[in-house]
Amino acid sequence: MNFTEIAKARQSCRRYDPALPVEQEKLTAVLAAARLAPSACNGQPYHVTVCRGETAAAAARATQGMGMNKFASEAPVLLVISERPYVASAALGARVKGNDYRSIDIGILAAYITAAATAEGLSTCILGWLDDKKLRELCRLDAPVRLVITLGYAKEDDPLREKKRKDLSELVSFLGE
Repeated sequence: MNFTEIAKARQSCRRYDPALPVEQEKLTAVLAAARLAPSACNGQPYHVTVCRGETAAAAARATQGMGMNKFASEAPVLLVISERPYVASAALGARVKGNDYRSIDIGILAAYITAAATAEGLSTCILGWLDDKKLRELCRLDAPVRLVITLGYAKEDDPLREKKRKDLSELVSFLGE
């Protein structure tokens, strides 16, 4: 698949087939591609905790407050993404420029993970609704959890939905020649 095909095929999966485990080779390929994601000063200020089995079930429960993300329990793998400290140069830049590079870097990481998973025939959903305290305890983390990504195979009857996006003219301005 080329990048445009990946972008068109990738969607937030909310119907996983819990009977189909994610093969270790595919999981490793996704994580290896994610490792290549760009970050401020190449600092990679994040950590990915891979949750499977009972740990995945517990992580899923930590994303389900107030009736949210019920489908997460069907995903065989949950990737818990937590913050790590900046490298010195990125920390200085963040202070001087007042920009939260860590959040940007984590967003780029999530994009790489979801694109790589799609290329491997896997489905994903990025979850921001989560219980930080429960996930930190479960994953033995001492830093904030920012995202959880569900990972697995979509059920066969989960069709590709039409993408509803703004028109390019609403998102892009051209200046100069």
